[in-house]
Amino acid sequence: MIDKPFSESCVQNRDPILAVLREWFADRRHVLEIGSGTGQHAVYFAPELPHLVWQTADVPQHHAGIWAWLDAAALPNVLPPLALDANDTAWHGGRYDAVFSANTLHIMSWPEVALFFAGVGEVLEPGGVLAVYGPFNYKGAFTSESNARFDAWLKARDPASGVRDFEAVDALARSHGLVLLQDIAMPANNRMLVWRRMD
Repeated sequence: MIDKPFSESCVQNRDPILAVLREWFADRRHVLEIGSGTGQHAVYFAPELPHLVWQTADVPQHHAGIWAWLDAAALPNVLPPLALDANDTAWHGGRYDAVFSANTLHIMSWPEVALFFAGVGEVLEPGGVLAVYGPFNYKGAFTSESNARFDAWLKARDPASGVRDFEAVDALARSHGLVLLQDIAMPANNRMLVWRRMD
């Protein structure tokens, strides 16, 4: 049996994220988590939000770790991980009234970020809510020295990655029928951006 992968940042950010999801997902029923990573967020949020069916999803190489957390938790409202790659449209066939993603946009290339929003525009039902957590720049500027260092680390690892500009991300969202509802300051110089699909 595979050891459960562990992310310290998931432990550090889960309660502030949960507080936002309690508000914005209170009337939701079926959420797609894009980039479930280790699976820690899913197994922490799902029992706290028992009205939700939580669909995990990530690239296949992360599935074994997600399964390790899901098997240990044995939660009735968490579904096995879907294979989801922003570059592949196979996941566009699903339908959800909520989408959540944490710490993904800065890992993707910019073309993949565009594909992410195109896919969300396909799977999110009218009136559905998208909540995205992570660091963002504003007007092309870093909001902290730590985010600037993080961006340099990301680019050293993959030049196509990096902290994204809020304005560019919001423009992508708007191009797919998503209207920004709230931009929430989170710990460690992160944000939670919440959009609703209006059409």
